[in-house]
Amino acid sequence: MTAEELLQDQPHRRVVRVGDTVRRPVHPWTPAVHALLRHLEDVGFPAAPRVLGIDDEGREVLTYLAGESGPQGWAQVVGDAGLAAFARLLRDYHDAVAGFRLAGELTWCTGTGTGEVVCHGDFGPWNTVWRDGRPVGLLDWDYARPGPRRHDVAYALEYVAPFRDDAECLRALRYPEPPDRRRRVEVFAEAYGLTSTAGLVDAVLDVQQSGIEEVRRAAEQGLQPQVHWVAEGFLDELAARVEWSRAHRHLFE
Repeated sequence: MTAEELLQDQPHRRVVRVGDTVRRPVHPWTPAVHALLRHLEDVGFPAAPRVLGIDDEGREVLTYLAGESGPQGWAQVVGDAGLAAFARLLRDYHDAVAGFRLAGELTWCTGTGTGEVVCHGDFGPWNTVWRDGRPVGLLDWDYARPGPRRHDVAYALEYVAPFRDDAECLRALRYPEPPDRRRRVEVFAEAYGLTSTAGLVDAVLDVQQSGIEEVRRAAEQGLQPQVHWVAEGFLDELAARVEWSRAHRHLFE
């Protein structure tokens, strides 16, 4: 076998590249994710990895999507062109998955249920693959679950508007100057195809608050990395983010 290149090494998840494939741990919801990815392949959505099966070590095998991702993705959404392309990728995904329904007794990470679409669930710059300034791939589908399109929209906006203070934008998110958050919400909404930004701030607040409960529930179930997050006090950080968003919603509306 071709030598393994380590892509991610955490106690709960060791991800490696082997040639043109990626090998990742499986979860109880992996069969549902594979059904989703196979649907995306069938409808010709180009930005999702293809499922190649399970290897001899019990790891899922996916096609490798070449490009810049992870921490490098943040700089790509600072400019209007990258931000709009990011929003259009989300719209393209939602359109591609419209009408997909999970068959049989397969379950998502959140269990069973139906929704407007199957949301990606973790649509952020770090999970986007970029080539030549264009988003060409989506990674890490473990948090896919049924929900309204607006869930993914609001989740993405938290990170790309962004719902963070100026200091963090300048220090960690690659902004050369404090962002015009209201205009960035408008750019994202227009590129996605929304006719109004009404209700988007409340949607972000809802997603932030529900994220706290989701982390807490997962930790109670013994899932990682949520157990580690709770032990490290991450719930307090998430609560502080909600409070910041509430206190500064005037920057976005």
